[in-house]
Amino acid sequence: MVVLSKPTIADFPPIINCKSTTLFPVIPTVDLSEPDSKHLVVKSCEEFGFFKVINHGIPLELISRLETEVIEFFSLSLSEKQKAGPPDPFGYGNRSIGPNGDVGWVEYLLLTMNQERNSQKLATIFGKYPEKLCSALNDYVLAVKKMACELLELMADGLRIKPRNVFSKLLKDEQSDSVFRLNHYPPCSELQASNGKNMIGFGEHTDPQIISVLRSNNTSGLQISLGNGSWISVPPDANSFFINVGDSLQVMTNGRFKSVRHRVLANSIKSRISMIYFGGPPLNEKIAPLPSLVEGKESLYKEFTWFEYKRSAYKSRLGDNRLSQFERTAAA
Repeated sequence: MVVLSKPTIADFPPIINCKSTTLFPVIPTVDLSEPDSKHLVVKSCEEFGFFKVINHGIPLELISRLETEVIEFFSLSLSEKQKAGPPDPFGYGNRSIGPNGDVGWVEYLLLTMNQERNSQKLATIFGKYPEKLCSALNDYVLAVKKMACELLELMADGLRIKPRNVFSKLLKDEQSDSVFRLNHYPPCSELQASNGKNMIGFGEHTDPQIISVLRSNNTSGLQISLGNGSWISVPPDANSFFINVGDSLQVMTNGRFKSVRHRVLANSIKSRISMIYFGGPPLNEKIAPLPSLVEGKESLYKEFTWFEYKRSAYKSRLGDNRLSQFERTAAA
């Protein structure tokens, strides 16, 4: 088990009462070995903005190799980890999430897709050549990026959009503004005596990018919102991946796909490790509903660049509706 230098509960968000939640056994599951999975992908993106991927073809050895290195990193003393921080926005951070006052029962390492820059960050901790972590990280990211592109092309096929790389080309672009995040949620022993209350590990939010690929260890905590105010706990599955529709994909599909609102609750007993690839477009890429998905309908969003949206999101709080200022208002 990963153990942080002991945090004090006063430094974190207050224990909160949440609506009672249960594990949700009907999380849509996409089997990538099935030849006609595109229809289930589209349905899942429309109804939930979220689904699980099985038979993904990514070797479990590759996954466990990175997790081993991540656990080693988060097991270091706080003073050692802080050598890779503070986040600028890349680097090591704890408790504070973003610059606007959001906090959580979490520590994290946010990395760019620039291998040289990551090596420089991590060399401050692991010495001149942080080869094991960087090698495991690069192999893992290449694999999940490939899967993300495959899923985006299935989405295009299911929506009957041509060309089928209309989404995936944005991740494959050399200027793609994708990032990778490692989260560690330490056990919160105080919750054992809190009469069923919960503590926020990472507050409710949507992801601003196009698509997110999440993998976590076998510890519960992830919840998604069904849109009616209720929260559903997602059963953990260390061998599968979970996919989030991001804000940018919601805009490009003119609202047909839903950017899922999600959060993480702290666990009283076990550490939770999550590894998330956020597939983003180039900074100068114009984000707008695709013409083929607007035919005969009203365009719900104004055009904006990813840089404009990213800058706006950086100024917001986690729970804000970041798309609201880019929505088109109905004509009077």
